[in-house]
Amino acid sequence: MADGLPDRVKLHQLQHREAPEVPRRLLASWQRSEGYGVPSDSVEPVFTGTDNLESLFAECGNEVLLDLHRTLADEPVSLMLTDADGVVLSRMSGDHSLLQALDDVHLAPGFAYSERDVGTNGLGLALADRAPTLIRADQHYAMSLCTFTCAAVPVLDASTGRLEGCVNLTTWSQSSSELLLALARSAASNTAALMLARSNGRRPRPTPRGQVFRVEMPRLEPGSGSLHDLSESWNAAVTTAERAMAAGHVVAAIGEPGAGRATLLAQAARHTYPRDRILSATAPGATDLHTWLGLWTPELGKEHTAVIVRDVDLLPTWVADQLRDLVVRSSRAAAVPFAVTAERFEDIPTALAGLVDAVVEVPPLRDRPEDVLPLAAHIAKRARGRDVVVTPAAVRALQSHGWPGNVDQLARVVAHAAGRTDVIDVGSLPPEVLAGPSRHLSRIEAFERGEIIRVLSARGAPTMVEAARELGMSRATLYRKISQYGIRVRQAPR
Repeated sequence: MADGLPDRVKLHQLQHREAPEVPRRLLASWQRSEGYGVPSDSVEPVFTGTDNLESLFAECGNEVLLDLHRTLADEPVSLMLTDADGVVLSRMSGDHSLLQALDDVHLAPGFAYSERDVGTNGLGLALADRAPTLIRADQHYAMSLCTFTCAAVPVLDASTGRLEGCVNLTTWSQSSSELLLALARSAASNTAALMLARSNGRRPRPTPRGQVFRVEMPRLEPGSGSLHDLSESWNAAVTTAERAMAAGHVVAAIGEPGAGRATLLAQAARHTYPRDRILSATAPGATDLHTWLGLWTPELGKEHTAVIVRDVDLLPTWVADQLRDLVVRSSRAAAVPFAVTAERFEDIPTALAGLVDAVVEVPPLRDRPEDVLPLAAHIAKRARGRDVVVTPAAVRALQSHGWPGNVDQLARVVAHAAGRTDVIDVGSLPPEVLAGPSRHLSRIEAFERGEIIRVLSARGAPTMVEAARELGMSRATLYRKISQYGIRVRQAPR
């Protein structure tokens, strides 16, 4: 690319004397494809096999595509489902000549069709940019794919925001493609909705809004007012992040959403750079990407400014590439205090993963139950403006819950209760806490667990014999149920 343009652009210009300007997104994909060393004449995808056919995504996606296939059985369209790495999981079509042509380029189950493997193509670019994509004919990077038009839409888990894979519809390049992307959008949306419905009532994750916080004073920083002295596992993770930051390393905090990843990094940054500002930026929605980059990236490289970018696993590839370039350019002048958060390291875009020097795992709240009460008391005081009493009954309920939503869920529950009373009892807590994690229990089991907690939490601390009598079961059965449902009972009377 001597003149800054990939060879694919030059070939495009030779083929089309009055070629329109190449769209920015397509040009960026062609540049990446050339950087990956993908040949522009033909594709040689890697066969990896299909290991994710039993996943909820595969189950729901195939069900949706099968229903759509019945409608399009006589149309020259192939319906495909791929995983997040671009590996084709399934393929359906009633057009045998189209299937044969797809076999010739190995666009078939078990083959990897990511942008890195075969260059610009519909499903590869949809996964890279996490955005609906239509690639027509010679917009493909490899010439052997130019007989096809592909529409692909990524599928995100509605409760976690994780990229599960994509729906890809492929037809002949000469066929009309006007409705292709609309059909792919509908199939992807139906797949995500079906996954949510079958995931036992998990709540949809809020759409990223791209908040940017410019922090001028330590008391306003992300995680400000948070507890700095918690369980051994939390303190050890903070210390690890501090040491890495002090050494000038880029740190990635990984763990479940709501576990406190950004809070941990903010605490470590404040300890390491006590006089610096801390700028925290959250991954934006799809329509706000350019605005988001323009809002805060000028801060990179400024003196006494530490940067935390949250949920980088939700960033499209081109945004991650630009962010990487900005960090590298800024670090040439001086060390840039920079950290990121993600659910899993393998989901961090390659461009940013290459910058990470240290990975800190943030344990979920269920693995540090000793943090529940200090956090609850702290959250209640902040919500109420004064100390709030948590009764022993409520303490047992809070400690017995599995907190699938981690600290975020605890904060929501406790703040809601503290906003209405100075004394939090079991009656102040929502059914979700008393009934335990619904995804593991049937309705009858959830009700039974809630009743056991209610009886054991009653005023006067009933003995196990009294509690068993009220519940209509033997004491041995009660102990077995307590163990079965993971109910924590401290020094339970016999």
